[in-house]
Amino acid sequence: MAILGTRGYPSYYGGFETAVRRIAPYLADRGWDVTVYARPDGVVMDDPLRDPRVRTVLTRGLESRSLSTLTYGFTSALSTARRRPDVALVMNVANGFWLPLLRTMRIPSVVNVDGIEWERDKWSPLGRRVFRMGASMTATHASRLVFDAEAIAAHWRDNFGADGDFIPYGGDEREQLPIEPGLQHREYALMVARFVPENTVAEFLEAAVTLSENHDVVIVGSSGYGGEFDDKAAAIARDHDRIHWLGHLRDDDRLHSLWQHAGAYFHGHSVGGTNPALVQAMALGAPIVARETVYNSEVLGTDGGVLVHPTPDEIVRGVEKVITSPAIQEELSIAAKTRFKTHYTWDGVCAAYEDSLTAAIDATRPKQR
Repeated sequence: MAILGTRGYPSYYGGFETAVRRIAPYLADRGWDVTVYARPDGVVMDDPLRDPRVRTVLTRGLESRSLSTLTYGFTSALSTARRRPDVALVMNVANGFWLPLLRTMRIPSVVNVDGIEWERDKWSPLGRRVFRMGASMTATHASRLVFDAEAIAAHWRDNFGADGDFIPYGGDEREQLPIEPGLQHREYALMVARFVPENTVAEFLEAAVTLSENHDVVIVGSSGYGGEFDDKAAAIARDHDRIHWLGHLRDDDRLHSLWQHAGAYFHGHSVGGTNPALVQAMALGAPIVARETVYNSEVLGTDGGVLVHPTPDEIVRGVEKVITSPAIQEELSIAAKTRFKTHYTWDGVCAAYEDSLTAAIDATRPKQR
């Protein structure tokens, strides 16, 4: 089988890459021959945790914010069509344009549709139209669809008349990790996010200045391209001793430690489904303050976090409520861990992907009379 549409294996870029780091070895354990298509600068080939049974194939593409997904997806689809695997796991509806090629070669495809990309502010009007067209192509040509949240599944049923499999993201439980030097357990506020508008970055950066009057504030993330949010984060970290901007972290131990010891983790993602960072924060028992959205509400349940409106004042209010109360911190931590163990383990996620891939293969086999 082949996996297309991510930065490769192993990669630490985002949610898709996190999923592939778990799904690919799981399938190899189960006897699958797994090939993952990759961008040359997207993989860590000397990663000591790399599973040698998983084959990584580098393809070409244009390194551009607007064209990289489409071009790397195209070259990966061409290679997949030549290799003729039993099934392709495709990430991201932008690759829907290339599904007819796979279908022509009788390669069944299982597509993780991700979030509703055409509603993201980071894309231009043209980019949003491309994603919307890719979604329409995906609904028409994919063999099987995967939705990472029930709310995403409902959106696809309502707008495309398409059903599929609900498979969320998973997280990792960890041993107790050492705290980041200079910080105190449960006494700092944390945000982890890619610097794009829909992740409530501007609002949190403003809130961070107020919060830093009484607490340390740790900010993890960047745009990857520089710009206004990176400049703002650098400026407030320079001007306020208790604000710490760490940029993008590739070290999972360090990132997991920050979640594990946080006094309050603010999760501001507003567009998408089950967010991998939110699930991982739950697995590590972070007391969570989240932007109020249908997706965050679905993942956290009734008692897994404090929900707030996306304004600086509301963020400050929610974070202060949690970070100043050890009792609330403990209640939220226990509730988040419990919900994670019930709904969001990687074993369950990977098993569901295998079931979906097997079903796609079985559907293409001639029926016996």
